[in-house]
Amino acid sequence: MNSPIFLILFIIFIALITLVPLALRRLGIPSVIALLVVGMVVGPSGCNLVHYLAKFLAGWLDGSAQFAEATFTVLIDELGSLGLVFLMALAGMEADFKLIRTARKPVAALSILTFALPAITGFLVYHYFRPGDFAGKLLYASLFASHSVGIVFPVIRELGLTKTRFGAAVLISTVITDIASIILLAVAVQIRRTQLGTAASGGLSIFNSLDPGLFGHWFTPMFLIVVILFIVISISIVNKIGKRMVKRLESNIDLLVTFLLLTILVTVLAGEFVGINLIVGAFIAGLALSPLMHKEGIPVAVFYKFEGIGYGLLIPFLFISIGMDTDFSAFVSISNLQIILLTVIGLISSKIFSGWLSLRLTGFRNAEGLCAGFMTVPQLSATLAAAAIGKSLEMLDNNFFNAIIILSIVTTLPIPLIVRGIIRHYDLKFEQETKVDAYQVPTENEEEGAVL
Repeated sequence: MNSPIFLILFIIFIALITLVPLALRRLGIPSVIALLVVGMVVGPSGCNLVHYLAKFLAGWLDGSAQFAEATFTVLIDELGSLGLVFLMALAGMEADFKLIRTARKPVAALSILTFALPAITGFLVYHYFRPGDFAGKLLYASLFASHSVGIVFPVIRELGLTKTRFGAAVLISTVITDIASIILLAVAVQIRRTQLGTAASGGLSIFNSLDPGLFGHWFTPMFLIVVILFIVISISIVNKIGKRMVKRLESNIDLLVTFLLLTILVTVLAGEFVGINLIVGAFIAGLALSPLMHKEGIPVAVFYKFEGIGYGLLIPFLFISIGMDTDFSAFVSISNLQIILLTVIGLISSKIFSGWLSLRLTGFRNAEGLCAGFMTVPQLSATLAAAAIGKSLEMLDNNFFNAIIILSIVTTLPIPLIVRGIIRHYDLKFEQETKVDAYQVPTENEEEGAVL
């Protein structure tokens, strides 16, 4: 940071992260999309702004352009990785499983069908192009199966549906489906790491030191058991530690935040040792702290601290780095067009149909089923993060990665408007049936959360 070139580059990026989403918000464009656009423009496949700025500043300030560019690029990637940890931890903290008792049947139907049908569709889409890549097919299945809590919750809350049976069913099934898709992602990542070997994967997993053929066809069910055990044990331990620390450090919120952050990072590291990617470990740690964050008082202040660090600084760098990695040359190939069309059509159709079918089977009307189906369509934070993981492990090439980027854009912008349109067109009235305040999470930054 002693280099003035480096400092000026960092200030320019902070300005872009602040001003571009603010300007595009007037057009109804979510901040995540705005940050992706910024990354695409400044990255190597776009205007390559980092390179030219570093070169210009080096000539002006008599420094090394190559060193400044390389260092700054590494910094963005590392801050993006920390942003990924915060993003998934915050997603876990926002879950509230007390809602499950208010709508058990629709929750079960939505959780099963909106996971299974899109996952099968994603598996088949990838199989069509890469029939021999089993790990890639599992990854694509997990991408199709995931939902976007950050889109679903703000829409339901804005429409006043948080205390309805419909709202509770959609929200809690979204969380359950996300957990299932994350587990599937962990299995896919570890299979890929096993295929690459220790040196190639660069991971800490103990499975990397074992002979890939040791478990044969039993590897997937065996690793699934390991993932489930890790989730159960981690939730129990982190939750107990969190409760004790809240009691002991209630007079020092800053120290409490630091300690809980350490707990999250240790959980992430422990997951890496057993072959579970950081996206899973961070989500599970946040999920374990979720019961604390749904209480008034100190935990709410802690959540605000985490939210400020994440959404205010680190998480934007995640989407900037994803945008910078986008290769525009892949958009011009015919094969990529086929991948994009099958990906977008397959996901949207499978999500809408599975959501509609789930609610129709549990007594809801057609229009309500359509609303639920459309609410499961948006693919943003978790999907983009998982796609970035897949690309880093060479599970997704540029064609598939860019298809996911386009998928996120076309499934995010219109969905809230479509849901509102369906409700107005059919004049839907949702009865206030639940007796639990659904999803009681601090919402001081609700508008920003709506785009993440």
